[in-house]
Amino acid sequence: MTRGQRLRSSEWFAGDDEVAVIHRVAMRNAGLDVPEAADRPVIGIANSASDLNSCNLPLAALAESVREGVLAAGGVPAVFPTMSLGEDLMKPSAMLYRNLLAIEVEETLRSYPLDGIVLLGSCDKTIPGALMGAVSADLPTIVVVGGSRPVAQFRGRRLGTGTDLWRAWDDRRAGRLDDEAWAEFERCLACGIGSCNTMGTASSMAVAVEALGLTLPGTSTIPAGQAEAAAAAVAAGRRAVELVRDDVRPSTLLTDAAFGNAVKVLNAVGGSTNAVLHLAAIAGRVGIDLLPTTVGALSRDVPVIADVEPSGRFLMAEFHQCGGVPAVLRQLGTRLADEQLTVSGASVAQIAAAAPEPTDSAQAIRPIAEPLRTDGAFAVVQGSLAPDGALIKTSAASPELFRHRGPALVFRSYQDLRERIDDPALPVTPDTVLVLAGCGPVGVPGMPEWGMIPIPAKLAAQGVTDMVRVTDSRMSGTSFGTVFLHVAPESAVGGPLALVTDGDQVSVDVSAGRLDLEVSDDELTRRRAVWTPPTSAHLRGWPALYQSHVMQAPWGCDLDFLRAPTPAHRAFVPPVVGRS
Repeated sequence: MTRGQRLRSSEWFAGDDEVAVIHRVAMRNAGLDVPEAADRPVIGIANSASDLNSCNLPLAALAESVREGVLAAGGVPAVFPTMSLGEDLMKPSAMLYRNLLAIEVEETLRSYPLDGIVLLGSCDKTIPGALMGAVSADLPTIVVVGGSRPVAQFRGRRLGTGTDLWRAWDDRRAGRLDDEAWAEFERCLACGIGSCNTMGTASSMAVAVEALGLTLPGTSTIPAGQAEAAAAAVAAGRRAVELVRDDVRPSTLLTDAAFGNAVKVLNAVGGSTNAVLHLAAIAGRVGIDLLPTTVGALSRDVPVIADVEPSGRFLMAEFHQCGGVPAVLRQLGTRLADEQLTVSGASVAQIAAAAPEPTDSAQAIRPIAEPLRTDGAFAVVQGSLAPDGALIKTSAASPELFRHRGPALVFRSYQDLRERIDDPALPVTPDTVLVLAGCGPVGVPGMPEWGMIPIPAKLAAQGVTDMVRVTDSRMSGTSFGTVFLHVAPESAVGGPLALVTDGDQVSVDVSAGRLDLEVSDDELTRRRAVWTPPTSAHLRGWPALYQSHVMQAPWGCDLDFLRAPTPAHRAFVPPVVGRS
């Protein structure tokens, strides 16, 4: 809000006509004091806490801390609920509902008398979904993250959420974990509220949003329940009021350079492949194309310095103790656009200068000269099997499989996979390329995290721990393995993945950026002539709308009518304020 400029909320509250009176009364009935002068910014506090999502439960207390900060800065805090997107219970995937949350947040900001917004999120789709909506509304915005859960112990070993579950499940299927041990493991996993304590998608998105400049420095990785988290939430509430008064909006901060910084930081921390999709979707809301080729170029030569599961050894609590995102910014130095400003008012360079510098490779953030990898956490491949690209998380994969050729074994659905993967008669060897098709954004719908195809039980029992896997699906940020994800176009819309049959030779070459199906053009033409698109079971509701409008992975799986390719699409049309 520049000097002399009226608050947006004054359209509702200023004046003495019956419309302004009823608006002020509605707020006072909710216990919110809005003076007739309407000179106090109204700050929405979007709270996604829910009993159905234990990852987001820390936000219930943090919402009150944010309220305290807004009041202290002279604003009017208005807490409201949003959808709570949690991967644990929401099926087939919280990704199906990310865009619905974005619509909910955008339309709430459009229709209510709000001048700014504090977004409270934890579990991985909540943060990008809410942020996509807020970015489209382009009101002053700041993000508060709920933090990672406590660390469990199993037989003297610390457990990383998700990552160690996948490892234990492999042990269970291979006969190395008996019934008693499996039940004990389950009890240990119930360690408290908060998001995954590994560098899963929740932590990766928290890191990425801080790298974009939309959280206060150093606050995105505070573990759940710490006193530091409440203090950070109070500070965010105060800052939200200042952002309104200074008229600092997402459109002024989310530049090409900001997204470049976020991709590089995501590589440096060995972040989740899901975060690449989310960043592409957020970028599309401000008219920026963050395509796989761009991500691939930005990923090259970025050292992976976060020694955190699943790429490394430590957990998020240690990452935060080592300085969190500011320490990573310091390490990356001139690799970043360091003059980029953040919601704090400080530049990336200023934040980095105040951060500690890691000096010990035994810490969760390693010195720049001793990285886990020197060439980024991700690689993008293209070829006859993925014309529009596919993504692999190299920092959590097996380098010996980066160049590989083998026969395909195709699963046409998740149900097909679950029914056959542990069949002792499955025709598979360690050289087989496991292919999962029909699980992309249109196909399910929602592109669930089914991409980390389990190692077939008979091979796991022989000690095989990794194989080349190719899919149009996603995988959890806590997952690992040589998995080529987000193959585009997906099979459900006729991508080449739909034409693969058992025995076809598939070749991968990560260094060359290739993923190819070694089948002649004539044979593919013959197969395409008899291919028919799958029939959707969804004839109504959100899934039907989603399938009709969702875009492919390179564009972040946003809905086509929500992207903003032109300035006209980025205009936020306010409501006509009058009698309802």
